[in-house]
Formats: sequence, structure tokens, C-alpha cells
Amino acid sequence: MAADAAPVRARGLVKRYKEVVAVDHVDLTVRAGDVYGFLGPNGAGKTTTLRMALGLITPTEGNVELFGRDPMRHGARALEGVAGFVEAPRFYPYLSGHKNLQLLAALDGANARQRIDQVLDIVELLPRAGHRVGGYSHGMRQRLGIAAALLRAPRLMILDEPATGLDPAGMRDMRLLIRRLADEGMTVLLSSHQLPEVQELCDRVAIVDRGRLVYEGALADLRRQGGAGYRLRSTDDARALQIARAQPGVERASGGEVGIAFQADEHAVAQLSLALARAGVGILALTPELATLEDLFFRLTEDGHGDDARLQATAAAAAEQLVEAQ
Repeated sequence: MAADAAPVRARGLVKRYKEVVAVDHVDLTVRAGDVYGFLGPNGAGKTTTLRMALGLITPTEGNVELFGRDPMRHGARALEGVAGFVEAPRFYPYLSGHKNLQLLAALDGANARQRIDQVLDIVELLPRAGHRVGGYSHGMRQRLGIAAALLRAPRLMILDEPATGLDPAGMRDMRLLIRRLADEGMTVLLSSHQLPEVQELCDRVAIVDRGRLVYEGALADLRRQGGAGYRLRSTDDARALQIARAQPGVERASGGEVGIAFQADEHAVAQLSLALARAGVGILALTPELATLEDLFFRLTEDGHGDDARLQATAAAAAEQLVEAQ
């Protein structure tokens, strides 16, 4: 394992299922210490990419390296320091959480067995460790999956949709757990469609659409590229909206329950302020806002695609499902 190698490095990654291209020449790099969000619509190729990264399926073209090792060439050695789960973690429902981890620890060897109580405590399942997994809630099973991954004392954690199906409290607990792991120095690659969660957790993101990478980089840079947004409250919001829509340089002006929102550069904002004053409309608040990840996600994955995108996504999703039969 190269000490300075990136935890994940993919170059030219392709996966084809006959005429369907599920992953189309994807390049991405997860750096040490990243909390890296891997985003895309259903059927975009996220799970297929993660399966290739873990050596579960073979790329049609390209390669993935984990800490400098390719699972296709190095086999299980490439997974040293790597843990996590793709799709949902699975356990024996008739055994306790503790017994399930004992069985997994026996496979991992080393001192994994001695860490069982420690990892159960980390995911806050120690009080329920003796209970049958069949009686666990969905959120508890997800946390048990992370506990199982932590048995390996990984440097890289790969999590595929860990918050799917969780209620708001479960999502909060999962977010706090992932943040705690990251704060302790673990690199986390998180595939998710929970955009507010990703916006709060991740510092770098990759967005895939129809198998292709449409953005990779710092989340803050992506939000800045979305353009400067503003929210305005005034003494007459209806009149302010009319003026904003007529003002050169002001774009995407829209009204809301309280105030209006728009995009503009600083010069256009200054001119709008003067136009409002001339019209006798007073400004109560003018607040700059970065574009949300949700806004940018849909802009990158929906603009101009229409029905073709939906058809391709359906085909890619079907291709991903074929993996289960392999």
C-alpha cells in the first residue's frame, strides 16, 4: 500500500452490458481525509462504479486503484485498509448483533474480535448487542453495517446510500456518526441521493449522469459556479419582483412566501437597489446566498435531457440489476 497514494483513483472507468453503457469513462480521485459525496440520479451508475472499485465486478475498460492497488490485479490485498458496504448490509436475522460481528471478526482475523464491543459502542448499539438482528430497526441495521466495517480498522470507508429508508432521527444519527468518523481522520466515500445531507457532510463531490461524470471537485467551488444568489425582503415584494425582472443583469427572479430571490453580479445588485429606491420600494433585507447543492444537482442532471435521459436512466438501472445475477 503506497503511503502517499490516493484512497480512490479511477481513470477511464467503463462498464457495458451489451448495448447499455452503465459507466462511461469516469475519472475521479478521493483524497486522504475527504468526505466525498458521490451523487447521481437513480440508474446513473453510482453503485456499478462502487462495485468496480471494490473488485466485485470487472471494468470493461479503465481501472480503479485503492491506495495504489487495483483489485483486478491485487485481489483481496487491494482491500487492505478499506471497508464499508454497497447497497444494504446483510446479517443473519436470527442471531444477535454481537454474534453476527463475532462471525465477521473470525473472517477478518487479527484483533478484530477484541474490537467488537468498541465498534458497537461507536455506533451506539452496545445496549442492544445481545438482541436478535431481526428485531432491529432499519437504522439500527445500517449502523450495525458500519460497526461491521469498523472491525477492520479501515482508513477508507465506502458507504452506498447509508441513509436510505431512515426517518429524520435516523438520518441525523447517521450524519453525526459519519461526521465523527471523518473527524477522527477516516476518509469517507459516500454515495447518496440525500442532497441536504451531502451538502452538510461532504467537502468534495462527484456528480454522475447517465454514466458520465458531469462534475468533480470541491463542493464550495461548485456552489460558487452556480452564480451569486440573493434574497430580498422589501416594503412591497410584488412591486420589487416586477422591477427585478425588468432590471438588466438580474436573472431567475422569483417570488416566495417572504421576499424574492434572484441571481446577479454585484453591479446589477447595486443598480437594482437604486431602481427600487426610485420606485419608492424600501429594502428591509438583502442577503447573499450560494446556490444549494439541490439546485446545482438538478441543473447538471436535468437541463436539456428530457425523456431521453429518463429512458437511459431506466436502461442503466436495469443493467445494474443484472449484476445481482452474476
